[in-house]
Amino acid sequence: MLKLLVSRGTRVSTSRIHNGFAAFSFPRCVHSLQFATVEAEEISGSKPAEVLNLVQGKWVGASKWNTIVDPLNGDSFIKIAEVDETGIQPFVESLSSCPKHGVHNPFKAPERYLMYGDISTKAAHMLSLPKVSDFFTRLIQRVSPKSYQQAFGEVYVTQKFLENFCGDQVRFLARSFAVPGNHLGQQSHGFRWPYGPVAIITPFNFPLEIPVLQLMGALYMGNKPVLKVDSKVSIVMEQMLRLLHSCGLPVEDVDFINSDGKTMNKLLMEANPRMTLFTGSSRVAEKLAVDLKGRVKLEDAGFDWKILGPDVHQEDYIAWVCDQDAYACSGQKCSAQSLLFMHENWSKTSLLSKLKDLAERRKLTDLTIGPVLTVTTDSMLEHVNKLLEIPGSKLLFGGRPLEDHSIPSIYGAIKPTAVYVPLEEIMKDKNFELVTKEIFGPFQVITDYKNSELSVVLDALERMHNHLTAAVVSNDVLFLQEVIGNSVNGTTYAGLRARTTGAPQNHWFGPAGDARGAGIGTPEAIKLVWSCHREVIYDIGPVPKNWEIPPST
Repeated sequence: MLKLLVSRGTRVSTSRIHNGFAAFSFPRCVHSLQFATVEAEEISGSKPAEVLNLVQGKWVGASKWNTIVDPLNGDSFIKIAEVDETGIQPFVESLSSCPKHGVHNPFKAPERYLMYGDISTKAAHMLSLPKVSDFFTRLIQRVSPKSYQQAFGEVYVTQKFLENFCGDQVRFLARSFAVPGNHLGQQSHGFRWPYGPVAIITPFNFPLEIPVLQLMGALYMGNKPVLKVDSKVSIVMEQMLRLLHSCGLPVEDVDFINSDGKTMNKLLMEANPRMTLFTGSSRVAEKLAVDLKGRVKLEDAGFDWKILGPDVHQEDYIAWVCDQDAYACSGQKCSAQSLLFMHENWSKTSLLSKLKDLAERRKLTDLTIGPVLTVTTDSMLEHVNKLLEIPGSKLLFGGRPLEDHSIPSIYGAIKPTAVYVPLEEIMKDKNFELVTKEIFGPFQVITDYKNSELSVVLDALERMHNHLTAAVVSNDVLFLQEVIGNSVNGTTYAGLRARTTGAPQNHWFGPAGDARGAGIGTPEAIKLVWSCHREVIYDIGPVPKNWEIPPST
């Protein structure tokens, strides 16, 4: 999410290329971290790390170990204790042991609100320590390769989120309200109530930020979660749970499972959690919504658009933001810029050539471009070729595989790519679904429009299926009003500095236009996703003097 540019004492060193593989030189930690069971820079094919499960307060293995390959060289570098369908019973029993009214609520164990404020204080302090933040930054880089700045930004957002919920801030999430009743002794109170047993499923692209923010939100409100993170990156969250335990998190409050999708689906069907938060692909999201009878909150795919308005300003800055939005983290963000609409005034500038120059300076050696973990090279290039069959389309830059690397073929590796498609062709029924297909990699479609075609652009926005992030780059107030008033994306940036990515912890991030939509990070998001409304009406009397039984009604 965050595009924070920081200067840290420790950076990825790109000292040499050996056998086509970028060799990264990481500094060794001077001080060992008591919570950690791995050293990020030592994980390798010759010294693989192991990831365990946590259930009923105990770290446990499994009868089956799955192997994760290094996304940079293909070595088997992590062993996952992967639970299969025969091993889910302890997790089912653990979730089932939590009542519907939760582990705590405003009437039950309220001291736990304070406990979680203390845990957040300690965890935020831990992540603020350079040796700890560097540990998680480098661990993220090992499993979800991205630049040091991008990986550190994820740690930074997580640390700031925890700071936001120190002290009394957790109990403030459960703030209630009261309304006077109809007579003396009657009063209605509205409370935020936990669901009890819940599940959290998160993807690979933000191994720390997404699971921590959603997990802590669930815990703050009194729920007992089982957490599943994509196995390719689950080592990051396993280490974070160990840090949280060292900060006072009761070991029985969270279960952590490594499994394939089929096993997790079986667990959900048998344990029947009261709410499941899913972040990931639209296909899986829709299946879960049906299987779980709607008891879900979703942050699924995002085909995200950016519109450059008629006022041209700060060309270099706009080009840089477009490059960051489309290609940072190799385009593997649900908020990544997928479709850029340029007003004709921008078409007359050197924006595209500047965007090309910025894209071409990205390189594997510093992970400003890197492996794509869910789409192969052939699949991405096939999509490019299909778009180039549309009349008037053309390749602006990229469209070729990365060179001189050892990224395994199960992953993708292409240069940052942009394809121009004329607006009138995009709007044709035979092309629209192809053009608006989300490619979770370093790829975007670019088009342009005239003043008279703004209504066509707005029609394109209306026809899209996903409504996560968007950007309207303009300081023309009337233009902003027109576009914002005729669109729906849940996290929309507006103004000269508008972007599609970079959501920090201080504002809502999530889709709109879907009753199942989940938010993340803010008090409003936590209350929406992780609690429901309960009304308690007090009616204690007194009964009026001389009251008599009235006639039947």
